[in-house]
Formats: sequence, structure tokens, C-alpha cells
Amino acid sequence: MTLLKSLSASDPMFMARRPRWTTFAAIAALGLFILPAASGCSKETSSSAKAPETANPNDPVIARVNGIEIRQSDIVVAEDDLGNEAHQAPPEVKREQVIAYLADIILVSQAAEKNKLRDDPAFKQRQTFVSNKILMGLMLSKRAKDAATEAEMRKVYDEAVKPMAAEEEVRARHILVETEEEAKAILEQLKGGADFAALAKEKSKDPGGADGGDLGFFAKGQMVPEFSEVAFKMFEGQLSNPVKSQFGWHIIKMEEKRKRPVPDYDKVKDQIEAYVGRRAQTEFVAQLREAAKIERLDRPAGMPQGIPPDVLQRLQQQQQQQQPPEPPTPPAAEPPR
Repeated sequence: MTLLKSLSASDPMFMARRPRWTTFAAIAALGLFILPAASGCSKETSSSAKAPETANPNDPVIARVNGIEIRQSDIVVAEDDLGNEAHQAPPEVKREQVIAYLADIILVSQAAEKNKLRDDPAFKQRQTFVSNKILMGLMLSKRAKDAATEAEMRKVYDEAVKPMAAEEEVRARHILVETEEEAKAILEQLKGGADFAALAKEKSKDPGGADGGDLGFFAKGQMVPEFSEVAFKMFEGQLSNPVKSQFGWHIIKMEEKRKRPVPDYDKVKDQIEAYVGRRAQTEFVAQLREAAKIERLDRPAGMPQGIPPDVLQRLQQQQQQQQPPEPPTPPAAEPPR
């Protein structure tokens, strides 16, 4: 299960990303080229201004465009429609650009009404598509919410932490050099009382040598096999003989062994909720496909049908933009060079 490795309290939730709000500003300024998913203001647009609605203290009016109200709830919907670009912008920039985006939608849609584009077959086709997409999103969100009960999330947590609690981790230092002769010479210095961290800073070609060669805690599968096989057989304080790997020759010093720490439930609850929700959505769509009669007239019988997995995944992610994504299982790590 991918979730097992993602529940480490030390694993990063996601890679930091460089802000791209300047790109968002350009997109919002040309918002008329983006098909809006749905917004309260866009549904009621017409060639003539509609009368202001009754004030709602929980959903205040933020602006009016030709008499059409833009409410706070419209801004929330528009932010979701714009996606990641909107969420990366500074708050003050994001708000102004989203309001401008909504104003553009109103103005251009009013112009479209005057040109009688509501009767255009292309409009009706897109209207049907967008309506179905919104309904799909609401249904998938409901399935995810219904599935993510406290009991189910606790069950997933318990299943995930059991193997973690049995996994051993070690903390070690190493010095990496080019040749076996260099490694043997360093080992003699260490046996003579030289400080390991000081020699790592001086001799190691691994950038981690600046930290005294400290690799921190790692599980067996996170290092190349030659390195792990030796490190996990050592006792605390022991020095290894020279160990050859694809990077060169290592001298390893075992610092500490421990059982892998199990993260508290509350710290990973959001990850578990997202995982359970996505699983429920995938199973639901699979059940619908199984029961449906789907006919493809453009391909031979027997070819795979239904929503491609990558498309379904993107649709699910659109519904869960506010939740941290489940980190991918990391590949086997290698000692830093």
C-alpha cells in the first residue's frame, strides 16, 4: 500500500513550488478564454442588469457589474475554477484578479446574450457538458465525504502503522572516497583516535561531509544494497571496513538503532481522509462502469472502455485541491555523493 510509506512523520507532504502568481494575473486578465465551471454571477447574466438581491450577511456583495452582483461565494467558486494559479498568488493580488475575472465573465457573457449566442448549438453542447461535469464533481465529493468516517480512517491508520512499528531504522555517518587505499588510510586514522566528523568534513567527496557525514535515520530499503547490508549488521559505535558501492568506497560509523517512529493519528488524519476519499471515488466509478452499457462505435469490440485512469485522477484532484495530496512512495535512496 502506497499509504504505508507516506505516513512517516518526517516525510515531506509535497515539494515546495516557486510562486507563479504573475502567470495567474495574466490568466485572470484574459479570463474570458477560460470556460467557467460555475458561478452564481455567471448563471444569472443577461443583456439587462438584474435587480440587486436581498442582502445576505453570510454571503456579502463584493461588487456589481452592470447591476449584476458578485458575492463572496462567487469569488470562492472562481478561485476553484482558476485552480492552482489562483492559490499561489498573494492574497491581496488573488482577490483583485479573481474579481476582475468574474467581471470579465459578466461583461463578455452579456455581450454574447446581445448576439443571441445562447441559441447557438455550441453553447447548448458546452452547457450540457459543464452541467454534467459539475454533477460528477458533486457526486464524487459526496462519495468521498461519506466514505471518510472516523471508523474507516482509524482502520486504515491501524493497518498502516503495524508494519511501520516493526521496521528498524539506523542512524549512521559515512566518509566517501574514490579508492580502497584512501578508505583504508582513513580507517587507520579513525582507529588511532581521529574524529570521524572532522575527517568527513576534510576527506569525504559526499556533499554531506560538511555535516560530518551524518546521514540521519534511514530504513534498509532507502540505501543502496551494499551500504545497507553492512550498516544494519553493525552495532552502535562500530566502524566498518571499506565498503564498495557504485559511488566509491565508504567508511561507515554506526551511531544509533531504533524502531521506526509511528506518527500520531492526528498528524496524518488529513492524508488518510484524502486516501480513503480517493479510494471510494475510484471504486464507485468502477462499479458504475461495471453495471453500465457503454457502446463504442469508433473502435473494434473488446477494446478497453471507460474513463482513462489519468483523467479520473485529475478529476478527483480538482475536487480535493484544498487537501494535501498523498506523497508518492519514494524510490530507494542512495548515499549522497
